[in-house]
Amino acid sequence: MDAGSLNSFSNLTGQSRWPLQEQVLQRRNSSKENMDRFIPNRSAMDFDYAHCMLTEGRKVKENETVCSPAREAYRKLLAEALNMNRTRILAFKNKPPAPVELFPSENSTSVHLTKSSKPRRHISQSSERTLDAPDLVDDFYLNLLDWGSSNVLAIALGNTVYLWDASDSSTSELVTVDDENGPITSVSWAPDGRHIAVGLDNSEVQLWDSASNKQLRTLRGCHRSRVGSMAWNNHILTTGGMDGQIVNNDVRIRSHIVENYRGHQQEVCGLKWSSSGQQLASGGNDNLVHIWDRSVASSNSPTRWLHRLEDHTSAVKALAWCPFQSNLLATGGGGSDRTIKFWNTHTGACLNSVDTGSQVCALLWSKNERELLSSHGFTQNQLTLWKYPSMVKMAELTGHTSRVLYMAQSPDGCTVASAAGDETLRFWNVFGVPEVAKTAPKVHHEPFSHVNRIR
Repeated sequence: MDAGSLNSFSNLTGQSRWPLQEQVLQRRNSSKENMDRFIPNRSAMDFDYAHCMLTEGRKVKENETVCSPAREAYRKLLAEALNMNRTRILAFKNKPPAPVELFPSENSTSVHLTKSSKPRRHISQSSERTLDAPDLVDDFYLNLLDWGSSNVLAIALGNTVYLWDASDSSTSELVTVDDENGPITSVSWAPDGRHIAVGLDNSEVQLWDSASNKQLRTLRGCHRSRVGSMAWNNHILTTGGMDGQIVNNDVRIRSHIVENYRGHQQEVCGLKWSSSGQQLASGGNDNLVHIWDRSVASSNSPTRWLHRLEDHTSAVKALAWCPFQSNLLATGGGGSDRTIKFWNTHTGACLNSVDTGSQVCALLWSKNERELLSSHGFTQNQLTLWKYPSMVKMAELTGHTSRVLYMAQSPDGCTVASAAGDETLRFWNVFGVPEVAKTAPKVHHEPFSHVNRIR
């Protein structure tokens, strides 16, 4: 069982802040950045060149009238050949040593020119932008951040849902609920990027049209307590509650409850549909992960799980389906587990387990590379980028001062937004810009992937 809600950071500061305003961060003063005098390094200076540069100007002025164009051209070529076009006289640090070729060969130059090696991508260690997120609920089991296909990010702060448009950095308020209904416990964009589901602490789910800022309907009767996780599958909205229930809701019809999945004994804190829409992964505070198959779902009785995965030893909220292998699922465990596990969802086999050293709060696959991003809690509160399948750490991104509970990915797959208990929303250019000529990674389907059992 993981630590749930913690005290709000704003209660400690006692200051009111406007949501989603960019923070202006002051650089720390250091002895290297704010020096009031510069002492030249005599060992790195060329005194003969310095003397020449100091006297050359006077000589040129004296001979300007008698210097022919040919002589002037010759003087410039000579200066270039002797590296006399430098303008700096004083040196403040030693020059870096020249690179040494460990394996010299006659054809080394031609080899370097003809070999087409992929340049190493630069991964910035600091966030590109930081926004204030006052009243963000510090609760491991909630899902308060989502980035829609229309490039609008939704975040729940207390009783209010705010929309931040990434195209122009504008902020608008979608809805504020009453205290008896709030706080808001989950948000999830529909695939169209226009409609959004808002889960509440009172067990209800509201559906909103973000374009007109109008509420379309309220889903009631799904759960007996708060709705902390949601996932869309076309017109089906799947909701998970503190009561351990998972419900499929067809938002097009009046009697919206069409299927029930029962297998968790405690709160359902993670829900993710596969890209095909056939399999649903759920994670709960009972340390369990279930794989459900839509093809065997029934509206008359609770559906039995396809696989019950019991290897985690703490709450499982972080779930991520692999974009280039349809039957590969990554899951992350809470504070006493600290592992990322990889599963074959057709067989239920655990393919690999990696100890990260800290609570795993969220997982995101790169859409362009074979990479996985994880967000963590105590002690570093970092984001870690892993290379798959070797699971070698590519980068660790720090900046948050509290556990990084929520992550969302931009529609183009390049930028990741993270929200933490320190009440900040940070944007990271971690996955890089995709190559224009690169084709999308091919999804490998196993034989008979649409069939559960072969008799």
